[in-house]
Amino acid sequence: MAIKKLIELRLEKLKADHPTVPEYAIPKPKYSDRTSNGLTKCIIDLIELNGFQAERINSMGKQLDNRKTVTDVIGRQRTVGSVTWIKGSGQVGTADISSTIMGRSIKIEIKCKSTNDNRQSKAQKDYQKKIERAGGVYIIVRTFQDFYNWFNEFNNKF
Repeated sequence: MAIKKLIELRLEKLKADHPTVPEYAIPKPKYSDRTSNGLTKCIIDLIELNGFQAERINSMGKQLDNRKTVTDVIGRQRTVGSVTWIKGSGQVGTADISSTIMGRSIKIEIKCKSTNDNRQSKAQKDYQKKIERAGGVYIIVRTFQDFYNWFNEFNNKF
């Protein structure tokens, strides 16, 4: 049900943004909450389609590829060098989505049911405590339906 509502909201926005395009020519949006990336996209789109702000936070860092392919005198190719990671500049344990809804700072941690990564790390728990101590809201989301229910309840409080 929640994904259907999201599709309806997106279609309304597309129609409003492109009033000269016939309705049959507007492609139906596709959403899925079966992966972490899909769930993240659903959440960000729902927040933004309702006039609020949301952004994905990337804290992985950056991969440096120092490999080179060289050819010897006989014509054989080999790869030499290594791949290294540079630590990200974000705070350790930061949430996957940072948003502002109804003037409140909301941090959203994605723990998709289909992945093995469904528990908070110690750093994530510490980050949650910091956010909540500062008066922000921190939620863990496993399905889009859960987030949709929370979002509607949160908006009805104000």
